[in-house]
Amino acid sequence: MALIELKMPKMGESISEATIINWLKQEGEYIEEEETLLEVATDKVDSEVPAPCSGVVKQILHQANEVVEVGKVIAIIDAEATEGIAKTTTTAPTIVAEEKEEIKKVTVASEGFAVKNSGSPNTNGFLSPLVISIAQKEHLTIEELHSIPGTGTDGRVCKSDVMQYLKNRTYPVASRPQPTVQSPVSTYNAPPISYVEGKDQLIEMDRMRKMIADHMVYSKHTSPHVTCYIEVNVTNMVNWRNAVKKDFQEKYEEKLTFTPIFVEAVAKAIREYPMINSSLDGNKIIVHKDVNIGMATALPTGNLIVPVVKNADEKNLLGLAKNVNHLANNARNNALKPEEIQGSTFTISNVGTFGSLMGTPIINQPEAAILAMGIIKKRPEVITSPEGEDQIAIRSMMYLSLSFDHRIVDGYLGGSFLRKIGDELEAFDSNRTI
Repeated sequence: MALIELKMPKMGESISEATIINWLKQEGEYIEEEETLLEVATDKVDSEVPAPCSGVVKQILHQANEVVEVGKVIAIIDAEATEGIAKTTTTAPTIVAEEKEEIKKVTVASEGFAVKNSGSPNTNGFLSPLVISIAQKEHLTIEELHSIPGTGTDGRVCKSDVMQYLKNRTYPVASRPQPTVQSPVSTYNAPPISYVEGKDQLIEMDRMRKMIADHMVYSKHTSPHVTCYIEVNVTNMVNWRNAVKKDFQEKYEEKLTFTPIFVEAVAKAIREYPMINSSLDGNKIIVHKDVNIGMATALPTGNLIVPVVKNADEKNLLGLAKNVNHLANNARNNALKPEEIQGSTFTISNVGTFGSLMGTPIINQPEAAILAMGIIKKRPEVITSPEGEDQIAIRSMMYLSLSFDHRIVDGYLGGSFLRKIGDELEAFDSNRTI
């Protein structure tokens, strides 16, 4: 009997665990190689996990809605069984010692993974939205969370670590030494919300909305946000795009939206101010070499996802347009791959799409800053003619707002970076060829 282990795949450098959504095959059922066996979800995206071989599903070790660490065995497949073998028992079969010796160690898309059981307090500072959510419900302080020995990748604290800690906690929280820095995990009891049965509507948050909520709360607790604004004259850019968009699509079979132009301007500004393209790891600032720009994108369900334009500073406008259109289409069709939403180093959010004049975006952790672009509107502006005379003219204007982490980005850097983006857009070459 050739038994193959199916392990929870690795779906990104920062992903240490995933939630099983549902199994498409049950124990005793036959499955073809590369056929989808189950669907899993992380705090970033849903993914399908294919079978590593053809055979019969012998044992399912974790059920739907369970959170499983990356690299952990989730199912066992009998590769020698043939199609049509019926399930002989309603309970999970027990694998005897002789069979265990024959199991081949196969990991799907997670080569090189190893669980690190440090046995010491968590020191890397990363806390997943799931862990934070549990901490909020149980009124754990941030000090307690960081004192929990983590068994996840690089010593990260997992759900099972927190639950084990709660089982063994025998002292009151107030008796622990209080940290000098106020805990970001609030113990504030929210006031009750009045509800009129039969009149008010109760809507259960779906899984993605819960993860977005946790991520946003975590960001506000983690980073001291500062937001600055500038107004930009984008008349040349708008006129150029309107003039060439038809020819651009006919020539390259790609739509030319404003997004690739914004991405291009941001990438140029990052080259001049690379410290904005950074993350904070404890007391160390990591300045990222790659310029990977995330695009906050609304899904048909109303939820939000951030596909990533990788190495944006190395692409021309055509390359950016192709990349942006591809990611936007995949987002609308719920077809984004895990690698397409990972690794962003800076994020932009076009709040003008919804008619907003400006916005105060929340930083996409663990990045240092995020840019919001407001709606482009024509309005009368006072301009200075080449002869030095003040005149009133119709111009296309928009607001840009930059939220940044004041722990690592000061006002000078944030303001200079934002002004550089504005200068790039205002100086857009209206004679540019496609």
